[in-house]
Amino acid sequence: MFLHDRDRSRTHHPMDLKGTIEAREKRHHHPDLTKLAGWKAMHLEADLPEGRMEEERQWALRMGLTGADSIEDKSIPTFARGELPHFAGINTFLKAPYAEDVLEVADYDATVLGIPFDGGTTYRPGTRFGPQGVRKISALYTPYNYEIGVDLREQMTLCDAGDVFTIPANIEKSFDQISRAVSHVASSGSLPIMIGGDHSIGFPCVRGIAECTSKKIGIVHFDRHADIQEKDLDERMHTTPWFHSTNLPNVPATNLVQIGIGGWQVPREAVKVARERNTNIITMGDMEKMGIDKTIEMALEMAWKDVDMVYMSFDIDSIDCGFVPGTGWPEPGGFLPREALALASGIAAEGICGLELVEVSPPYDTSDITALMGTRVIVDVLGALVSNGKLGAHKKFIDKPVSLPHGEFNGRRWRNDGPHKVGV
Repeated sequence: MFLHDRDRSRTHHPMDLKGTIEAREKRHHHPDLTKLAGWKAMHLEADLPEGRMEEERQWALRMGLTGADSIEDKSIPTFARGELPHFAGINTFLKAPYAEDVLEVADYDATVLGIPFDGGTTYRPGTRFGPQGVRKISALYTPYNYEIGVDLREQMTLCDAGDVFTIPANIEKSFDQISRAVSHVASSGSLPIMIGGDHSIGFPCVRGIAECTSKKIGIVHFDRHADIQEKDLDERMHTTPWFHSTNLPNVPATNLVQIGIGGWQVPREAVKVARERNTNIITMGDMEKMGIDKTIEMALEMAWKDVDMVYMSFDIDSIDCGFVPGTGWPEPGGFLPREALALASGIAAEGICGLELVEVSPPYDTSDITALMGTRVIVDVLGALVSNGKLGAHKKFIDKPVSLPHGEFNGRRWRNDGPHKVGV
């Protein structure tokens, strides 16, 4: 076709213009805005309390001094304290209070624990820096979610107890430390939120909760890998947590539900164990065919059958590696971020007794996007618990709380007995 023919082909016929104008006019007839989620969320915010935000402002002024005279916003302190500014401050998870005295975790609905351990890694190391990475980027978030109409600061209490003291190059001693830490938090009644670390920590985390209760625990596990073989490289590595977890007397294998499994990285040893123990696997293809809602329904039915509590394990590599490059074992073909968040929120809506977020490896991350996704999983799970009234529902089943000794110390470290005397 010659140039003038192509130009002529673009000329609109008068009838075409009329149709275009009519179509444009029809677009002005909007649907009823009151039926849109955006409108509902906008009005739902008005019902949220605001007292704790004001309390935090007053706390910041007390702890950080009042701001300079030139500062017009009198809620701004001299020293950064609390949520703002997002780029400043000492990063706990979501800028939550730091429970330096771990006996204080009993005062909070949920407690974040960092587990900086990658001794169970069989390929890419670096997940020992996962807690740091997640905490750092979590400063980007506020405690408020527009779509679900939840403000975590106003509707729950959250603290960060810091990191478990793991032992580099010693898996079993680290496991004992992890179980001890998790059992302490679970025994206090606070919901343990664990940030790994590689996936080997799944076993000691579950063990820590299981030893605090006589009740049965189901597990929902998001991953591309089955992680249920007995050993890997002759050790209990990040490919083995569910073999050992389901050996615990109150963690039935038939209540283990694994979502997203598939691809070219599932060892046959794991498949044999899953078959022998009659566990439940929902592949990525199954999820696509059934849809998110049906997948949630099926997973909940299997995980909750004849148990009292459900534990959630979320491996960040269950998400397609194009979105989460910073992980120990990247795999294409995983969840899209929206799918992962919807699935995790749907499972949490029925209540959980613990959450572990694992395999974030900052040395391999790009622009913190993997750590950001890990943070989002945690806050979405907390939001689902709050909005569905399930936060703390597990506490009544903690019927064998442990009591752990602590050292004796009076005073405060790195501090003089009294203030300095100046000008003398």
